[in-house]
Amino acid sequence: MGKAVALTLLGASLAFIGERILTLGGKLNAVSHEVISVELQNCQLIEGLENGSEDIDILPSGLAFISTGLKYPGMPSFAPDEPGKIFLMDLNEQNPKPHELTFSDGFDKEIFNPHGISTFIDKDHTVYLYVVNHPHMKSTVEIFKFDDEQRSLVHWKTITHELLKSVNDIVAVGVEEFYATRDHYLDYPLQLIELILELRWTYVLFYSPREVKVVATGFKTANGITVSQDQKYVYVADVSDAVIHIMEIHDNWNVTQLKRIQLGTLPDNLNVDPATGDILAGCHPNPKKLLFYNPEDPPGSEVLRIQNVLSDKPTVNTVYANNGSVLQGSSVASVYRGKMLIGSVFHKALYCVP
Repeated sequence: MGKAVALTLLGASLAFIGERILTLGGKLNAVSHEVISVELQNCQLIEGLENGSEDIDILPSGLAFISTGLKYPGMPSFAPDEPGKIFLMDLNEQNPKPHELTFSDGFDKEIFNPHGISTFIDKDHTVYLYVVNHPHMKSTVEIFKFDDEQRSLVHWKTITHELLKSVNDIVAVGVEEFYATRDHYLDYPLQLIELILELRWTYVLFYSPREVKVVATGFKTANGITVSQDQKYVYVADVSDAVIHIMEIHDNWNVTQLKRIQLGTLPDNLNVDPATGDILAGCHPNPKKLLFYNPEDPPGSEVLRIQNVLSDKPTVNTVYANNGSVLQGSSVASVYRGKMLIGSVFHKALYCVP
């Protein structure tokens, strides 16, 4: 009798899991689409950025910080034995080239595994670079001061906290103050259970030396995050849900959701165009190809521009799309005076000029 009950439960469980896998496959197929090429003029691959350019943040001065070499569970890496790096490009130059930034003594660069990044300029004009780091596949936030003369990063602080788990992206809103996203609740490979069961266990948190708190919950996979130029709104990409959440920031740093912008592709990192306030989203049009990488049939790339974000009817336009023949697995786009950098999770990077 007991064996029969056990077999019945096992059969029911397998049937349920099978149904959830089919449902997930159907949803991935729904957002997967043939990539119709949308090319920007005067684009070229950036020599020297061959192992990813997962996140990019550009200062008002035109200096672009680029994180490379991410090792992330389930994603390919073209340099698995090399530590990650931060590169700098000066977009004011006629032909800008990436330059690897050095680290100050005392920072363990050999286990550096950078993910999302964000910059903040203090009142005294000090430039801070915030980096989500995954040493030994854990999560920390590293804060550096940028030395412009030496073109180096001076390590200032390492931040750890029990809520800073599986951190994906970060946006600085003050000195030692930031929002961050948690993209998975379970460790790899149990993260697959989250996808199959469509669990909404990930969140956005706010960190300061005075308090650390979860400010938004209910995401399938909270991913890219940024804020409006006036810091009144925070924008969050839920990559598994193909949605960008628009949230209002309150005086106590709590947030209230205003709207969801549903997309037909999977958004990764977000940036704001400083000239227009539009959201730029690096996206994944072929999620299955990204999850099951085949260099003979690579994942494509897509960049969206979302205009009139706060209106009743935001406008979503594709500004770049490629089937993977040029750029695979786009994760971010950022602009400066019409010039655009497009990065990828593990592949190359593009520089486009008007």
